[in-house]
Parts: sequence; structure tokens; C-alpha cells
Amino acid sequence: MSGFVSFVGSGPGDPELLTLKAVNRMKQADAILFDDLSSGPILTHARAGADLVGVGKRAGRPSPKQDHVSRLLVDYAQTGARVVRLKSGDGGMFGRLEEELIALRAAGIGFEIVPGVPSACAAAAAAGIPLTRRLTARRVQFVTGHDIAGKLPEDLNLAALADPLATTVVFMGKRTFPRMVAMLVDHGLPRATPALLAEAVSTPEQTLERSTLGQLADRLEAEVGNAPALILYGPLAEA
Repeated sequence: MSGFVSFVGSGPGDPELLTLKAVNRMKQADAILFDDLSSGPILTHARAGADLVGVGKRAGRPSPKQDHVSRLLVDYAQTGARVVRLKSGDGGMFGRLEEELIALRAAGIGFEIVPGVPSACAAAAAAGIPLTRRLTARRVQFVTGHDIAGKLPEDLNLAALADPLATTVVFMGKRTFPRMVAMLVDHGLPRATPALLAEAVSTPEQTLERSTLGQLADRLEAEVGNAPALILYGPLAEA
């Protein structure tokens, strides 16, 4: 007997940003394995009696190992359960989705992927800015600010990340941003480049802080804080 897994993107945190399909899958699920940023009001859509299992990973905190999360998905599905794997934002964007898909394929378990509102889009919307602009910001690039060990990745394409005509969004990068800025400046990007720190996007705790690359690097060098965040920089971040 084998169940089915729905990988559901929960969006950035506001339950009103859930898609209709996401809500439908949650209401049907026998078990929901959720990330930290997918908890709270979002879980009110779960049906009564469903198993709710927190499997979120947060920097600097004890977190379930990825192989344990994948094993849980397989174990639940093999009982015949309808399982929702609830991932913050869109699960395919820095959500380690592929590792869980590999585990399901190896076990012969069916799945679907339900996309969610990416947190980068929600952050730009909250700040009242677009991510692109004709002529001056024709390209958007998303990059993670930490590797598997929590450090700045060593293989960053710094020439692309220092492009003054691109909007760049850095995920999970508060702790490593000062070092990243130093490298960007070495590659020609001015410290005066507009930057936006968006924390706890779309939740009641949301804060938006506009500054420059240099100012934000200095601020994060002194204090990081625990709120989940995105950093946007480029020609549109000051709008």
C-alpha cells in the first residue's frame, strides 16, 4: 500500500497568500510535515485529526537532518497516507526539494509539486517595488548566502552578482553578507548601491530597511538577529 505526497509551497507566511490548490491539499492530508516558516495560522487549514509534524531547519538552531525528513515522508506514504510536505515560499527555490523527490522516486511513491508565492516576490511587493525595470534592470538573479556548513559559498559567480543592472536577491544571507559585500566591491559594485533588508516578510513582524550595500554590511556585521530575511540590492532597491 502506497500513499501520495504533495509538495506544497506555503508562500512567505501570510495565509492569504496560499493558493487555492495549497489549501485544498492541506484539507485532504492525513499528515502535514511543515517548515518553521509554514507554521502558525497557515496550519489552521489542516483537517481535524491530521498529524502535524514540524521538520523545519533554521540557521543556528537544532534542526532535523535532511535524511530524517526524507525518511519520514517515505514512512508516512508507505502507510497509504495522503501527505503534504509544506515548504515555505516556493519549495523549488532553496528548499532542498530535490533530495526529497529522490527519496520518493527510490521508494516508488507518487508525488506532485504545488508552487507557492516566492518570498522574493512578496518582499518586492511589500516594499512597493518591481523586480525588473525596462532598460535599467532587465535581469533578476536569486542566490543563497550560505552553503551546507552555513558559510558563504565559495563558487559564487561574482561577476554576475556585481552586475549593476541586475536585481539580486540573497536568501539566507544575513550572517555572510558583510563578506559578500567586500567581494562585490572588489569586483566593482559600489558600496552606495541601493539595498533592502526584508525581514519576516508578509507577517505581522515584517520590517523593511532601506540602505546601501555598505551601510547594510556594517549593520549586519554588528547585529544579525533571528528573523528570517531576504536581502535585495540593485537599481530598484531604493524605490
